[in-house]
Parts: sequence; structure tokens; C-alpha cells
Amino acid sequence: MKFFVDTADIKEIKDLAETGLLDGVTTNPTLVAKSGRDFIEVLKEICAVVPGPVSAEVAATDAAGMIREGEKLCQLAKQITIKVPLTWDGLKACRHFSKNGVMVNVTLCFSAPQAILAAKAGAAFISPFVGRLDDLGQDGMQLIRDICAIYRNYPQFKTEVLVASVRSPLHVTEAALAGAHVATIPPAVLKSLSQHPLTDKGLATFLTDWGKTGQKIA
Repeated sequence: MKFFVDTADIKEIKDLAETGLLDGVTTNPTLVAKSGRDFIEVLKEICAVVPGPVSAEVAATDAAGMIREGEKLCQLAKQITIKVPLTWDGLKACRHFSKNGVMVNVTLCFSAPQAILAAKAGAAFISPFVGRLDDLGQDGMQLIRDICAIYRNYPQFKTEVLVASVRSPLHVTEAALAGAHVATIPPAVLKSLSQHPLTDKGLATFLTDWGKTGQKIA
């Protein structure tokens, strides 16, 4: 499973990239607004740090506008992935870019039929939002299981399932069990994947026992 980080905070991205565990980055207008920085400059900095796909979302809502903005964005770096909403116009824009060899991330997916349309339009990634479905009392992870099962039935679909709106390590585990290709994870949740109270307890015991030996390694 590939890990993308869902942020526009360049400091967080650099810190996570140092682990070698970061495969890509997703951004959106909300995340860029939180950074308080220029959208284009942020994207350029991210692409200089992360060699994998970097999703850059268009702001237009009509197909022509999405294509116009997307063509500007994809000139910034080769790993730029144009991010479009799962609307009829978004699917038209997706088809335009996919036909021209540009990766597209179709976002705001909330149903399996939507995911089928995105795959047929040539999306490189489909982004189902599990957390937002959970907020409505629905089972967000069931959508991931459904999409993965459908895609497996059709080898001609090359679209990767990119699990979005991830809220906890459990979401990551369940997405991996379902066979999702990617999870895009907030920095705090991504870092929490390494944490377990028994790890902390075991380390504390080892350090205490090592201290009793009076030895040093270096």
C-alpha cells in the first residue's frame, strides 16, 4: 500500500519524506488556505521534495475551466496529478487529461457507481471519502471494499483506489485489508501509525536493563 500525506504544510512534508515512507502528496483548497501561502509556490516546493504524485486541485467547476487550469498546473512538474471533482464536468476534464497522458485524481467520491465512471474516464486515482461517510452514520470502509471488489472484476480498469478522509489508524488497516492501493493520511494520523503503548513499555524496560549494565555502544 502506498502512503500519501494530505497536507500543504511543507515542513510536515519534509519531515515525513525523510523516513522514505512517503509516496506522494494530496492537497486541496482548504489545506492551501490553512497554509496561508501562494498555491503555485506551495506546489513547486512540494514537488521539489516528493518525487511521487502530487495532487493539485482545480478551482473551476466547468470542464473548459478545469482543463484550462489543469494545463497550467501540469506544467509545474512532471509528477503533478490534476485533481478534479466527481461531477459530469469533472469526468469530461478527466477524460481530456487521461487521453493526453496526464494523471488525474477524481475526488469527492461517495458511491461505487461514481467510482465506475471515474475508472471509465481514465482516472489514475479515485478518492472515496471514508470519514465523511462515517460522519453521516454510514460505513465508509464498505465503500472501499465495494470499489476494490468491482475494480478487480475488470482488469481493464487501471484506476487506483486512493482512500481519503482518513481519521485513524484503523481506517488505514481496513483500507489495506480491502486491497486499496493508496491511503492519503493527515500528518498526525500517519505518525500515529508507529505508536503503540506496548512498544513504549518495552523500550522503557530495555533502556532500564541496559542502564544497569553500565555499558556504552559508542
